[in-house]
Amino acid sequence: MSIIDYVKDKRVLTVIIIVALLGLLDFHYGIHLGIEFAGGTQIPVTLEHSVTPTQMNQIISILQQRLSTFGLKQVTVEGIGNSQVIVQIPSVSESDIQSTMGIIQSQGVFQGIVNGRVAINGSSILSGSVGASQPIISGGNVSWSVNFYVTQTAAVSFSKVAFGQANKPLYMFLDRPTSAIVLINSSELGTQLGTTPQKEIATLESASQLGTSIIPVELLNPDASNWGAISPFFESNAGKYRDVILSSDTPQYIISNLTLLNYTVLKNSAVNMTPTFIAIQNATLGTGIGLQSWPAIGLLSAPILNSGITNGTISQGYVISGFSPSTLALSGRVSYATNQSKLITSILNGGALPVHVIVGQPTVTPPTLGSKFEQISVMALLLAVIAVSIVIAIRYRRAFLITPIILTTLSELFIIISIIGLIGTIDLSAIAGMIAVIGTGVDAQIIISDEVLQHGRGSAMKLRLSSAFYIVWADAFLLTIAMLPLFFSTSLVSVIGFSESTIIGALLGAFVTRPSYGAILSRHYTGAENA
Repeated sequence: MSIIDYVKDKRVLTVIIIVALLGLLDFHYGIHLGIEFAGGTQIPVTLEHSVTPTQMNQIISILQQRLSTFGLKQVTVEGIGNSQVIVQIPSVSESDIQSTMGIIQSQGVFQGIVNGRVAINGSSILSGSVGASQPIISGGNVSWSVNFYVTQTAAVSFSKVAFGQANKPLYMFLDRPTSAIVLINSSELGTQLGTTPQKEIATLESASQLGTSIIPVELLNPDASNWGAISPFFESNAGKYRDVILSSDTPQYIISNLTLLNYTVLKNSAVNMTPTFIAIQNATLGTGIGLQSWPAIGLLSAPILNSGITNGTISQGYVISGFSPSTLALSGRVSYATNQSKLITSILNGGALPVHVIVGQPTVTPPTLGSKFEQISVMALLLAVIAVSIVIAIRYRRAFLITPIILTTLSELFIIISIIGLIGTIDLSAIAGMIAVIGTGVDAQIIISDEVLQHGRGSAMKLRLSSAFYIVWADAFLLTIAMLPLFFSTSLVSVIGFSESTIIGALLGAFVTRPSYGAILSRHYTGAENA
């Protein structure tokens, strides 16, 4: 029989059409490989406490929204049980990893505070209204800004809180600490405005006020020589405050002492620990200094309210703005401004997380190692196909069987890889599932081959073949049922790919590729006997 005779069968033609269509889609969109093969970074995230399935879905959705808004592509966020999340990014760049960790660990609580009262918060922001502007270079300064709109109700509330507060700052916080002390090195304070560290600390504490509470600021000498004098403050307040915010270059013995007092130590870079002050001279505040921004406590900017918006006027549009650190080179300032605006935009767009999160140590898979994994996996798949073909050929001692078995199995593999690679990502567990499908496919091959080769021809063979496919379909159904718990599992996320491959392979084999194999065999041997 010629090849055309086999292709005429609609079951064989169906497989050819599916393979061709998926091939075109693969060419156009490409196959998405997991970090095990393409290289990338896996970041573990632990939730502060267990959450409900609804809350877990909310956390996953928020993180996905944040990371996609930031511009990271092909990011996967998966829940594990009720207290862990795994974030995977297809990048090993240190800057991308740090940016991603910053986005994840941000609680996302936005507050605009006027005179110690919340005038506006993140829940008031209209969805889709947040947008970042391009950095603006003016002289040696590089500024950034993020625009957003709020609901009408929030705008009315803001106008009431801001009424009569002309020339006072609107402190815009993102994740303002709720139970923290700041230990700041005097070297991180500046006296370029002609002030003293004590006045600057008073300004910092005043700016952090919310209601009757403030964020205490303790001053540490550059050589830490005054630690003995200020340590009693931390000892006496160990039950009142939970965290201590300090510079990453703080002496280790101080960090150890704070840890023994059951504080959670939050390390910040020198850039984040350094507040930005501005000179103030107006009728309301008099002459002095004001705090413009302080990343260590989440203060993004502090625009001064003008009389045009403190007289009861209602406005729905707002701007968060700031300047890049002057210590950076110009290119560094532009990069900082771009990342800062993108970071804030992504967090505000995503919204606040329902629980605090703890970001663990990322695991990086270099592209070269991923390429090695890919080669080994391809070899494993091919060896599995060859092994199955040899087993069938030895059992039946028919050379003709080898070609349809290999073609059918390769077609099945190609379809599974295309489906998973187009709608998701192919990881090591998915490859393991494909190998398992090839192995379980031996049963179907033997059942079909037995009925074709051992039970006559014509109507008798068709009856026996129908009986064989009843067994194949039942096996596929049972295997699918067995894999469904793994497919919907949130505690065994690492084996979801295995269940995907197994389910797709079982259903595909039962209803598409195995019928095609049976059609080829029945046509060949029926035709041979009739010849």
